[in-house]
Amino acid sequence: MTEHEFTMPVSEDDVRKLRIGDHVVLQDTLFGIRDATLIHMFDKGRKTRLDLNGHAVIHTAPNVKKVPVSNSCPAGYQSICIGTTTSARMERFTRPLMERDGVRMIIGKGGLGEESAKAFQDLGGVYLAIIGGTAALETTWIEKILDVDMDDLNPESLWQFKIKDFGPLLVGMDAHGGSLFEEVRANAQDKRAAALARMGIDS
Repeated sequence: MTEHEFTMPVSEDDVRKLRIGDHVVLQDTLFGIRDATLIHMFDKGRKTRLDLNGHAVIHTAPNVKKVPVSNSCPAGYQSICIGTTTSARMERFTRPLMERDGVRMIIGKGGLGEESAKAFQDLGGVYLAIIGGTAALETTWIEKILDVDMDDLNPESLWQFKIKDFGPLLVGMDAHGGSLFEEVRANAQDKRAAALARMGIDS
């Protein structure tokens, strides 16, 4: 396990240095994205004015408060609670996000599937896992909301956050075919088969 700290954006070479089990802390910029955002971007052909190239996205629909524009709230939003949602629903968007928009890192809960694993290998990307139930902690890592696009989808807009010491996050899937989620699944299946065998039951 190795510790890494990145000031965003990152390069493909940066990402390919990461291995499952490593810890990552991010600085400067993070983008929030969710189901509706991705559906509008890729199924409905909407383009964003925000530059995601080399950046990380987090699967989130944040709880925010509309406030007057100020230095501390340049987008006119104050963060109340910014947590992470389960990633599996957004599996089909991993490759297009990387190919078209240059995204390098995806942050979420529960991991992604085989298509995403292949995209990470082909294009140089990683999945950074976060523990469920840590929204209050995550919110402290976000200094302010810098910008927002597609705000008609609120709260599933495309958010640009200013972050400081975001993490540590766990590399759950890397650019070399490694996946902690697949390891856990395989281990669980082996233990299940062994338990059933001890009871004389065919698995």
